[in-house]
Amino acid sequence: MPLLRRKPFALAELPVDLKPDELVYQIRFTKEIFRDYHEYLKRLNLYRQRVWMCKVTGKTVLTYEEAMVSEQRATEKVQQIPKELMTTALRIIQYSMLPLKDLADFIAEKLQKRLFVGAELHGKKDDGVHPCKILKVIQKGVDKFCYEVAWLDKNKNISERAEVSAEDLVHKKPLFSRNILKSFIRESTYRNAPWVLHDELAKNHGISTDIPEELRGRVFFKDGLLICSKKRKNEESLEDSDGKRKKLVGAQVVDSGLEKENGRHKDEPIKYPIDDLLVKPSPDDPVFTDRPSPSRDFNIPMSCVGDLLMVWDFLTSFGKLLHLWPFSLEDFENAVCHKDSNVVLLVESHAALFRLLIKEDDECSSAVKKRKLKSKITMINWTEYLCNFLEMINIPELQHCEATIKRGHYGLVDASVKLEILCNLVNRTVGSAIFREKLDVIIEQRQALGATRREEALEKARRRREEKERLKAEAESNGYVNGHHMNGANVLTNNMHGIQNGEAQNGDVGEKSKIKIESSGQNDPLSGSGINHLNTASKKTPKKQNSELKEPMENGKELSRKESPKQLKGDKNPSEKNSEEQRKEYFEREMEKRIIRRSPLGKDRDYNRYWWFRRDGRIFVESCDSKEWGYYSSKEELDALMSSLNCKGERERALRKQLEKYYNKICLEFQKRSKDLMHKILDESVLRRSTRVRAPPRQNPANAFLRYVNKWKEE
Repeated sequence: MPLLRRKPFALAELPVDLKPDELVYQIRFTKEIFRDYHEYLKRLNLYRQRVWMCKVTGKTVLTYEEAMVSEQRATEKVQQIPKELMTTALRIIQYSMLPLKDLADFIAEKLQKRLFVGAELHGKKDDGVHPCKILKVIQKGVDKFCYEVAWLDKNKNISERAEVSAEDLVHKKPLFSRNILKSFIRESTYRNAPWVLHDELAKNHGISTDIPEELRGRVFFKDGLLICSKKRKNEESLEDSDGKRKKLVGAQVVDSGLEKENGRHKDEPIKYPIDDLLVKPSPDDPVFTDRPSPSRDFNIPMSCVGDLLMVWDFLTSFGKLLHLWPFSLEDFENAVCHKDSNVVLLVESHAALFRLLIKEDDECSSAVKKRKLKSKITMINWTEYLCNFLEMINIPELQHCEATIKRGHYGLVDASVKLEILCNLVNRTVGSAIFREKLDVIIEQRQALGATRREEALEKARRRREEKERLKAEAESNGYVNGHHMNGANVLTNNMHGIQNGEAQNGDVGEKSKIKIESSGQNDPLSGSGINHLNTASKKTPKKQNSELKEPMENGKELSRKESPKQLKGDKNPSEKNSEEQRKEYFEREMEKRIIRRSPLGKDRDYNRYWWFRRDGRIFVESCDSKEWGYYSSKEELDALMSSLNCKGERERALRKQLEKYYNKICLEFQKRSKDLMHKILDESVLRRSTRVRAPPRQNPANAFLRYVNKWKEE
């Protein structure tokens, strides 16, 4: 049975008291029967959406029919596993805590050692390996087996029979692929962590359904369902002072022995983050501000805000593909609420979607040809295409407005109906073959950008590693050379000092002078950088010596050997950082241009979702039941929102992290939006003043949507 959002989906039950001659609606592939046509269409549209998952293979983004076909094909492959090995595999699966990949590998390893009648493999014969087939298993001891095999020729015909030992049999390839074993595991179970077999399957193969001793306390049955304690991936084992093992499960440390100390359980600190609803106030918590109330001044009904955002985001995100010039969310909202029947923005939006649907040879294209509509969609005939589409989808709630549209009064249609029509158009467009092909191209481009970004990161890391190794090698070589130069300089200086004072033969005085020069070298401004030149002083002229000694001096200050690499490195950092930031911004811009789907920034503790649309400059807040909407549009509201989030909770911690990541960009869009609003207010004030003095009025900014022009219109 296909899964909906990774969860089982129950089919509709048969209507009660169904009469033989009653008119009903049946879905072909599920055999569901509906009395109500609206319920039938609603369920059918759900099955056509790509939100289904094949339970056996784990494939996603499928329609219900595609998921059913995938399950049938996978089930046929699973049936390749012989019945002799199936029981052994099911015993391994039952209550296993291994991940899917590890469990498949473990089963493959175990089944590889078990041979059964009918298995085809290779055996050693006449100093060679030949194909054979097991005819009989002969047990010659407790764990010792021999096998009667039939040697096969090239056409897999039996040439002769022989008895061989297990050591003479060779597996050149696994009995089953890992994908088949993974599908077998998924099909045989109804839950994981631990994996639990279907009751009927376990009963047929004689496998116990009792919970193992080691899992008791972690899993239990409730109302006939297996309940598993929430376990963190990074489950840690702690050991108390008495040497007793403790396991960290979820957010609580549970003593495996449930021992008590002084009649009470020993309190253990909670490891954060945990589920937001389990977070309790603590005296160490920072001061959280009150969450600001979002603005709710929408022109459309609250229940339609989600549809408005979905349609607008789709039309602007895929504008180039649809040949539709982008427009603001406010203009789109005003256009939907406007009572004029031929608002250019809405006409162009419908026309762009109709053009793409007509290009595909499907139901929509056939209907257009049948009604002999003009090939070019204009301001005059666009409503004919709209009525044709409404007849084609045949939704009762939308058909009652068809007469109004035919009379040329589209503007009188309710805003919620307009948005519902656009939603159906968008869903139809997304499911079209042409759009899917173009979407595949965008996905390939995103993958290419991601690959380029990864290659650049690897190349950068490689260069950094090579540079580090080069500096290390230079430092080691400099240390070696300087050590030799230091010794030579000390000897040369001592000899010169002894000759000048007539004490070259006096070892004691020479030692004293040597110590004196070495100690004075610590305070010598040239000791750090110029001392390495003294070894070659006898081979160079005084002018060259002076010039070399002056080379490390810059602006009257010395650049020591230790400081020079840091300063040189510091000189390169700004340009490198700018280049890195520019590349990062470039990749983000290109990815944003090729966006596939929009995801929320995160959720708060009450499961309210937060959405940010870069083209609009507002953060939208959607309630957990999608019935209430609001938005934030200022930096102060954003700061207050972030200050109200408790990072001890999993959801609010993730939300705050995303807000911090995009903080600068969001604030920049807020600032841009506030400037645009100020300009609109000023223009409106000038407009009112100009009408009062009978001067030529300016264009009203509130009616900007009426001046929309599609610059990307397909001719």
